[in-house]
Amino acid sequence: MTGTLLHLRARRVPLALAAALGGAAVVWTLWLAFAEERDATPMVVVMTVLLMVVVLAPTLAGPDESLDRTASRRWPWWRAAHLLAGLLVVLLALAATWHTGARFGPAALVVRDAAGLLGLTALCATVLGAARSWFLPLGWTTVAALYPQAGTGGATATWQGQPPESGAAALTAAALTLGGLVAYSIAGPARRGPAEVFEA
Repeated sequence: MTGTLLHLRARRVPLALAAALGGAAVVWTLWLAFAEERDATPMVVVMTVLLMVVVLAPTLAGPDESLDRTASRRWPWWRAAHLLAGLLVVLLALAATWHTGARFGPAALVVRDAAGLLGLTALCATVLGAARSWFLPLGWTTVAALYPQAGTGGATATWQGQPPESGAAALTAAALTLGGLVAYSIAGPARRGPAEVFEA
């Protein structure tokens, strides 16, 4: 248990967790207070998922790169568990709203976008590093949620904003989820440059 706690503290998970849950709580409160309908719009749901994923993104790397790659710990399993725990946090937080006056769903939309966005963030962390891993998910999802496109190609390009029954969007999210999980678990976050290490 001590090793797990040290891992969470080193990656600033308690702070990120508080920020993610706090952000979701703010959106839920605003919807409850000002919206006339109980069910949040798909765009609000997608952007809430995005908010939580972006806040959790920096936890994908620790402050000590050499420690993150030491052979004394089975890092692929730890990294996979870290990603899955992040997914569980997002899913449980939004599932908790389903029996309240402001409901964030449907479940298929939440699961698809949470898994796909975490996979995309993990892929970006592998290539760009955890500090920049949220850039692409934020930009891509904002455009996709605001301007979803029709057709198979459009649904693939704007999968985040598609209805939950879209097969193309589900396949795209599944590919990103699997690719991000495998790449991040095996390779870990990209190494930071000298300037980034100095700033950290």
